[in-house]
Amino acid sequence: MEDLRKIIGKNLTELRKRRNLTQLELAEKFNYTDRAISKWENGDTLPDVEVLYNLCEFYGVTIDYLTHEENEQFKKKGAPLGLWNKIAITLLISSFIWMVATVVMVYSILKGKSPVWWQAFLWAIPANALALLYFNHVYFHKRLIAFIAFSLIVWGVITAFFFTYNDQEVLWPIFLLGIPAQASLLIWLNIRQNFKKR
Repeated sequence: MEDLRKIIGKNLTELRKRRNLTQLELAEKFNYTDRAISKWENGDTLPDVEVLYNLCEFYGVTIDYLTHEENEQFKKKGAPLGLWNKIAITLLISSFIWMVATVVMVYSILKGKSPVWWQAFLWAIPANALALLYFNHVYFHKRLIAFIAFSLIVWGVITAFFFTYNDQEVLWPIFLLGIPAQASLLIWLNIRQNFKKR
């Protein structure tokens, strides 16, 4: 058991250093003391299963990765993506969404199907925000990114719907739906943060 604690501690240390985090910064993210982080990394104690799971999600690794000594083959298969790779993947998906919007726009102009070709770009905003929300959940775990992405989804869908289906300009009250949606989002993020602190 002691060997397992040392292996997990060594891997936790390496993962933290790859993220360029100090023990104090990591402790603040998980609402622990830097002393607790130090004990985990030295192999003196182990975090409980739930914290271990959250650490794996945060670093983008599996429990299996944490519990094995690193050899080159395992390192190649289980090593987490670096920050710049995660950003590059997120940007690549975003550029794909905007490329699809551009293709739809060009197609509608060439076929004369829609006089308002720019609506494709309006729908690309919430689609891109949805992708950002997903990658934030998988890679970054930032509350601010989640808040911005959710807000863009809410207001982007309302705006796109308004300009797409509003022929007689009677749909303006649809924007009122965004107010309770935004308020609910703020409350939900606040409740979620309070639960994490416990």
